[in-house]
Amino acid sequence: MATIFSRIIKGEIPSYKIAEDEKFYAFLDISPRVKGHTLVVPKLEVDYIFDIEDDLLADMIVFSKKVAKAIKAAVPCKRIGVMVLGLEVPHAHIHLLPLQSENDMNLSNPKLTLTDEEF
Repeated sequence: MATIFSRIIKGEIPSYKIAEDEKFYAFLDISPRVKGHTLVVPKLEVDYIFDIEDDLLADMIVFSKKVAKAIKAAVPCKRIGVMVLGLEVPHAHIHLLPLQSENDMNLSNPKLTLTDEEF
């Protein structure tokens, strides 16, 4: 069965796409920690990020860097934080979060509830 991320990539589930190429898809997190919280996902379904082949993982970091620069240009912040958890969805992904302080990455903070206009 396809993961929710594979279904998003295929367009079966709507998303707010930020960037896409032949290997990766970046979209806004539906339950963001902060405004601009973006997920970078390989199109290849791999559960655990450290099971991704080295060349694809390197490409994923480069793609994430491009996305992070675009986020920083669009969302006022001091920097873009990077987080990899791998617990909620069995499809490797990188979280990119616009940060004003370290507290913006605190997992005990409530997730934001945004309207379509706020995305």
